Amino acid sequence: MTTWSSICVDLFDIRDAPETRGSKAVTGTDPTVDKGPCRVFYCEYATSFHKGRTKGVIVTRTRFAALGALALAGALALTGCSAGSNAASDGGTKSIGTPDGKGKTITVWMMNGDLSDKVLDAAGKQFTADTGAKVKIQTQQWDGITTKLTTALAQSDAPDVVDLGNTQVPVYAAAGGLTDLTPYRDELKDGQTWLTGLEGPATVDGKLYGAPLFAGNRAVVYDKKVWKDAGVTDVPTTYDELTADLDKVKAANPASDFSAFYMPGQYWYGGLQWVWDAGGEIATDKDGKWTGTLDSTDAVEGLTAWKDFQNAYSAKSTQDINTDKPSQSDVFAQGNTSAFLGSAWEIGSITTAKPELADRIGTFPMPSSTAGKTQPVFLGGSDLGIPAKAKNQELALYYLKILTSKEFQQDQVFGVDGWEPNSTELLDAVADDVDELHKPYFEAAGTSRPTPATPGWATIEGDASFQSMFADVATGRKSPEQAAEGFSKHLTTALNAQP
Repeated sequence: MTTWSSICVDLFDIRDAPETRGSKAVTGTDPTVDKGPCRVFYCEYATSFHKGRTKGVIVTRTRFAALGALALAGALALTGCSAGSNAASDGGTKSIGTPDGKGKTITVWMMNGDLSDKVLDAAGKQFTADTGAKVKIQTQQWDGITTKLTTALAQSDAPDVVDLGNTQVPVYAAAGGLTDLTPYRDELKDGQTWLTGLEGPATVDGKLYGAPLFAGNRAVVYDKKVWKDAGVTDVPTTYDELTADLDKVKAANPASDFSAFYMPGQYWYGGLQWVWDAGGEIATDKDGKWTGTLDSTDAVEGLTAWKDFQNAYSAKSTQDINTDKPSQSDVFAQGNTSAFLGSAWEIGSITTAKPELADRIGTFPMPSSTAGKTQPVFLGGSDLGIPAKAKNQELALYYLKILTSKEFQQDQVFGVDGWEPNSTELLDAVADDVDELHKPYFEAAGTSRPTPATPGWATIEGDASFQSMFADVATGRKSPEQAAEGFSKHLTTALNAQP
């Protein structure tokens, strides 16, 4: 078992990918370290590329432990933070303007490995030129960030801007730790359509608490040689074409431990794509009351389609495992699968293990069952928030406006760092500048779907119930209807739990 120095809600699995921006590489191999009632706080690195540049990006930012979410809410409540306790929560539309910041300095917490020094320097120069104020960047390490951020949000000297994983936002917002940005939403969006997977989790009870910064997601990674040897030479653009191609690959590779398409049974990030593609939803919110809806007709149809796919193309031994033991990249590199649904960083892991595979790797977005479309994807990434107790609210808002603007997103966030930008319009605008191997990731990002924007979602990400539900379906321990019914009840309870 791996020895971890971090405690309880601050555990990480930083798998196979070094932290960036000059930090020493850190890797982890045991994401389910036994630490009593707590489960890991999860960080998955990916690699996003545009022509000529490489950048490490975070795809799934957090899997909060339920205990950590409750501890966070309690800590903020005890120190006087409460939902809506900020200057911008009185409704209406407001203008950010250009505040006079001469003689002032704002403090910005950025997570290690997010925006590069070059991009942050560009933002700082523009900010100072426009406002006269300076920017102090404090780079935060992932290890221990929950405790550190919880403490900071409760203090009178809180930072002015914080970099948050998109699924983190509801917990901090519901606990009263973040400023309501709703009055400034239109100005921050500037006519853009923000990616649903970023804006959705940042919108709690109809109010915006985080401004989308960048994103990452999954696409199909496949071995072109294995497919060609099986008689498949064209990239599938429909679901029927995909399954027909996989039938050929499966027939050409009959070994029992070979997966034409590797799909671990506990892989809920992947399985959700089938649910969403069939028109299902995780849960619905009506007047502040959440209801788990995995048992709806559409969702069950999606679960059934996923089970059929998993059972048909992934080896039987994969029905009750997750993506980490073994890793998908290892399975691919070892020749035990011809394809998998993965993050871009996994391509780098494959070519590091087996450089000779580099020219054999291809990618495409997972086709939808609806012709001409691709499956919706689970989107990870980052939002920028302003602590409710930040002293320089107006300057912080202006800083958010710079980093989320169309020009800065295209020229810096994508142009320098290679992140997927924060809007569908920008994804289209940069499409020609993305290399062919990584273009499918940008294409898929436009179909992203949000997770429920409620602090109770932390329980679902932390208790492994989603993994168990999908594994029950894959193994046949339960029918899709039975698994969905029980899990939907759990969803309803968890999502409505009060911090």
